[in-house]
Amino acid sequence: MRVAVTGAGGFVGSALVAALLEPEGGRGLPHLRELVAVDTALPDYDDARVVRAEGDLADPVFRAGLLEEPFDTMFHIAAIPGGATTRDPGLGWRVNVESTLALLDGLAAQKAPARLVFSSSIGVFGVPLPADKVDDDTLPLPTMSYGAHKLIGETLIADYARRGLVDGLAPRLPGIIARPRVMGGHLSAYMSDILHAMAAGEEFLCPVSRQATGWFMSRACCVGNLLHAASLPRSADLPRRAFNLPALHLSMAELIAGAEAHFGQSAGGRVRFEPDAALEAQFGAYPPLATPIADRLGFCHDGDAPTLVARALGLATAPQTASAI
Repeated sequence: MRVAVTGAGGFVGSALVAALLEPEGGRGLPHLRELVAVDTALPDYDDARVVRAEGDLADPVFRAGLLEEPFDTMFHIAAIPGGATTRDPGLGWRVNVESTLALLDGLAAQKAPARLVFSSSIGVFGVPLPADKVDDDTLPLPTMSYGAHKLIGETLIADYARRGLVDGLAPRLPGIIARPRVMGGHLSAYMSDILHAMAAGEEFLCPVSRQATGWFMSRACCVGNLLHAASLPRSADLPRRAFNLPALHLSMAELIAGAEAHFGQSAGGRVRFEPDAALEAQFGAYPPLATPIADRLGFCHDGDAPTLVARALGLATAPQTASAI
């Protein structure tokens, strides 16, 4: 099996590559012959199956070289995130839309259709969200360019799948935590930063209120869900190609309580709140989430807040209530 991971050097992509390279019987796809890791910068890999493909997906020449040989499965994780796309819409368009279309065209030219797992996003839903819930029938109406780009990708994948050219799936990822504390393009970075601060015993100024709500998933759970998407049988009954993934619906107070289960109440006491109304409207006003399509297909969330925190921070032990994916 020949597999590609775009965005392989990133937060989710690097963990996905590691999981794919686990020994037979682990979490990797069976019979992995070659894994093409794609990103602008990549680490060295101590595995002969890995081919490093360093380059810019916005470069047509680089993309053409990448697609010279057929793939069995491709995970398309690479993207310019929300804040960075807002600052540079042209770059966001080239990477998020033009590159996705070019990859689809390249895969469609293969003799046998490839399985494409495209990491879409809850960013396809704009603000304000419905007050009661979001489910598989909620109309995506993005209010950020990043969300619009992901929705375009979903639409293209559905069309290519309908035509039998690419066997594509577009699971919508929620907030994935805990990202490293580095400067980046993620406006929702506070969802991860608060956990790092609590673990380190530091003060933290939260830019949304204690009552602000979000949809959360650990990186480990996210990787498990992406692998599950790749392993679904080609004959699976799919009512649609894009769908919401299960996620924990938590307030910031509940997330903090989950971290306190590991670090004590004093860690929560070091959190102060200074809400930014615009930021909270975009990222902190999420209603309950219903995911019947993903539930039926066997996708999972982290189970509870303490387990989420343990997985997100890679803690050695998790609460007894932990559920495995």
